[in-house]
Amino acid sequence: MNMKCETMGNLKKTEASKLNDKHSSVKPVVTVAVALWLGLVLLLGSRGAFVRSQNLPPLPIFFGFAIPLAVVFATFIGWRAFRALVLGIDLRFAAVMQAWRFAGLGFLSLYAHGVLPGLFAFPAGLGDMAVAVAAPGIVLGLIRDPAFATGRRFVSWNVLGIIDLVVAVSMGTLCSGFLHGITGNVTTTPMSQLPLVLIPAFLVPLFIMLHFAALSQARQIARSTSS
Repeated sequence: MNMKCETMGNLKKTEASKLNDKHSSVKPVVTVAVALWLGLVLLLGSRGAFVRSQNLPPLPIFFGFAIPLAVVFATFIGWRAFRALVLGIDLRFAAVMQAWRFAGLGFLSLYAHGVLPGLFAFPAGLGDMAVAVAAPGIVLGLIRDPAFATGRRFVSWNVLGIIDLVVAVSMGTLCSGFLHGITGNVTTTPMSQLPLVLIPAFLVPLFIMLHFAALSQARQIARSTSS
């Protein structure tokens, strides 16, 4: 019996070691990919590649938002080592990163200065701030009890965080000026220029990825505890 337990223990240690090796090999690739992604957004933004006439839908912004997400989701499904890395992300780190979204206050400031329309600034800014204000409580919950990750509060916070970002991008599109008469002369065109273009083309997809990682890991934990 003791021999059997020792064998099982050794097998678990071996599996954990292999998993750590996979993580260590994938992390540099992911780090480089994120750096290249940020560099590409900065390069395209500096050349005005995201700017379009107000009479046209803001497709460059949409592609800048959607393509990174599609790549990550496809890689998550198709690359086992990357999936293991995502499912191993520290949930406290993923949650505390969302606290940066309190910078959504800047949308309200830009609205006050006539730079952005209120129809976009208020839902985007207030939604981000609400998610950010709740982030410390989520982190404390995870610190006190790892099983908090499977609870309704944690899952709901992540789902609402994604919904807020999708709503912000949708309102930004509607207020871009291609639908005449919605916001008057003030549109979300400044969001297609540096430095603001970093928000829809880099930060928003990044925050959604963190929410996705948290929800995926919560699902995995729930499955393991139920079995």
